[in-house]
Amino acid sequence: MIISNIEVIPNKRVVEHLGLVQGSTVRAKHAGKDIMAGFKNIFGGELGAYTELLQESREEAIKRMSEQAEAIGANAVVNVRFSTSAIAAGASEILAYGTAVRVEDR
Repeated sequence: MIISNIEVIPNKRVVEHLGLVQGSTVRAKHAGKDIMAGFKNIFGGELGAYTELLQESREEAIKRMSEQAEAIGANAVVNVRFSTSAIAAGASEILAYGTAVRVEDR
């Protein structure tokens, strides 16, 4: 599966447009890590636990989007974007979406 954030894939041409595909996940971090992040807010520095959480969430959202694209016969997803939103206190959604297409070599 080719995943791209641009509209075209070099050396490929789109032969079929299959529509919008998406994948999302809603995650929260362990309360203990929230407490440690609170201390980091006081002293500064990277919030490693949240960085890790967001990376895992993006990977899961892309995986789900790819599975949806594969299920409808796509071999690529172009124009991929991410969106985030707060669902509840301490929980956020990561959404990955794009256009499922079938491509072939030029």
